[in-house]
Amino acid sequence: MKIWKFRNQPDKGPCPAGWADKLGVPQVVADLLWQRGLETSAQMDSFLSPGLRHLAPPDCWPGMQEAVDALEQGIREGRNVLIWGDYDVDGITGATLILQTLRFHDVPSTVHLPDRRKEGYGLNIPEIERLAAEEGPGILLTVDCGISDVKAVERARELGFMVVVSDHHMPPEELPPAHAITNPRLSEDNPCPHLAGVGVAFFLMAALNGKLEAMSGKRMDMRQVLDLVALGTLADMVSLTGQNRILVKNGLLKIAEAKRPGLAELKGASGFSPVAALGAGQVVFNLAPRINAAGRMGEADRAAELMLCKDPVLAHGLAGELCELNRQRQAVEQEIYAQAVAMIETMPAEEKHALVLADHQWHQGVVGIVASRLSEKYACPSFMIHLSGHTGKGSCRSWGGFNLFAALEACSDLLLGFGGHELAAGFTIEEGNIPAFRERMNDYARSFRGGEAPVSVLDVDVVLRRPEAVTLWEVEQLRRLEPYGNGNNRPLFCLLGVTLERAQGVGQNRHLKLRFSKGAVQLEGIFFSVSAQQCPCRVGERVDVAFYLQVNEFRVSRSVQLQVIDLRPSRQCSAREEESLLLLHRLEQGESLSAKEALHLLPSRQQCVAAWRLLQQEAGAEESERPYLPFLRQLSAAIPGTDPFLRACFCVELFCERGLLCREIHDEEITLRLCAVEHKVDLEQSPYWAALLESIKGK
Repeated sequence: MKIWKFRNQPDKGPCPAGWADKLGVPQVVADLLWQRGLETSAQMDSFLSPGLRHLAPPDCWPGMQEAVDALEQGIREGRNVLIWGDYDVDGITGATLILQTLRFHDVPSTVHLPDRRKEGYGLNIPEIERLAAEEGPGILLTVDCGISDVKAVERARELGFMVVVSDHHMPPEELPPAHAITNPRLSEDNPCPHLAGVGVAFFLMAALNGKLEAMSGKRMDMRQVLDLVALGTLADMVSLTGQNRILVKNGLLKIAEAKRPGLAELKGASGFSPVAALGAGQVVFNLAPRINAAGRMGEADRAAELMLCKDPVLAHGLAGELCELNRQRQAVEQEIYAQAVAMIETMPAEEKHALVLADHQWHQGVVGIVASRLSEKYACPSFMIHLSGHTGKGSCRSWGGFNLFAALEACSDLLLGFGGHELAAGFTIEEGNIPAFRERMNDYARSFRGGEAPVSVLDVDVVLRRPEAVTLWEVEQLRRLEPYGNGNNRPLFCLLGVTLERAQGVGQNRHLKLRFSKGAVQLEGIFFSVSAQQCPCRVGERVDVAFYLQVNEFRVSRSVQLQVIDLRPSRQCSAREEESLLLLHRLEQGESLSAKEALHLLPSRQQCVAAWRLLQQEAGAEESERPYLPFLRQLSAAIPGTDPFLRACFCVELFCERGLLCREIHDEEITLRLCAVEHKVDLEQSPYWAALLESIKGK
């Protein structure tokens, strides 16, 4: 069950009047930006129109000028450039971007993307020695890696390489002895500490571009590589705010133009028109996995070749290869995921604050994506370890603000090495240390949550009070908040206390078509990946629904549609329920009731029996917690006769007063437990019962 939390800043007050009109957006858009911390209309305008003019100059980034100077010097000395990337989308696109820029200026350069299975992540000494022997010690330029590779950089320098590290992962205490290091994490005093590896590569090449112009006589238009920047940044799940938002917003426009043959063919192979405008989610869930699959299955070079390919025919074949690799990856992933879930189901509760799993048979290239799925399913950080011999290589993914890098740092004495950032990281561990690591990481995660068990939280941005006021224009204007992602979540709306009018299975019963009503207003919704049998609410029931707003286009018709994210029995009182609870409250406070009111409250013996039987079934001797109002509705449904909700409420109070039932109400939840009673209890001896009889008799 998801816990709903409603975002609000009560101390901040409402968005100033007139700002929405000034910006030319609906009030809901201005309210969302205000709620998310934008405090001037100028800030909002920049957010809504993130043009390239707002990009920071390259010299704002830590170590950037030193890196540019070192590269310029090495190139002027006639050194070849060896670009050493990572095998994920961020590393592949970053390496491709640098290679494309250097080739434009006729700088001799090559790319090395490590084989995940044979080399692992980052620099490694055997491969550096091989490349030095075969190609000579030129410039070793890292992309999306290198910040932790002290010994490998030392060896590269011994062999005569000029080493420049460009990375975005958290720096360790000891930095590698490179000629230059540029990494936004080296200092928080910069425009965007959470820049992706490809973002660092972009600014580095943008700065070098001007230097190389003096040598080549030409200047590259850096806008043509923004498609690569958007692809890598989105895939790496960094915060889509500030500089990242500008890069991705403009990069998505380049992806839509499809001027890169390889990317156009990849879009086609993914089921899109080559010139389709894609949203961030479509890139993340359709394009990125196909590129990632190449690296995960040990063929990252094929993805880089596709990004650089200028021949549409050749690009078509390469895109097909990536799709096939992705299908293989999916099959392996599904098998590992099923095995991991089976392992988790047998684990004790104290080991489910942070999931630490290991196996010799798991594919090293797939454990990271399985960790992501497990984190989402179990609402906690996940650590998946591929064992080879007596050593394990792990991939981990965060959940709920849990800082993975800090957690790994706290357990560093148990690790052979680690690296990454807050949301995703990797580590190496001896098999014998895994039990201690599991215990320590669970203690760390438990402490992070204040001892609470993992829960899935749904952050609701806006409660819609007037659904009839939502127009197509407003929904379309919400798109100006895109691209959505970490740090800029898609706004989540909810309706409270609406009626579920219809729930119909569609798409071979894999999804639900829903209809809701509130007064005279009816709204259509779609609930993906939920069958009719899995629907958590019944037709005719009062419900709360959380959803994204979207435009449904069918033939020539366009309408507002709710993309349902969660559905629950309503925690919102109806007018009738509120009247009932108020009447009961008056009785508890000793207020006098009219005879008519007392008659409505007083249950029959049959109703008391029915209520008690359900409580026996639901409560028992152990404490059980459930939503308060939905429980009262469930109880009233079991009570025959008139005024069932009112009398269900009274029965609960009556049983509590008589010592039959222990009850605590906190927020929207009720905790119930049947009390052990050795003697027969006379309900009519309750002062509540007596008060009702007196009111009926007119005393």
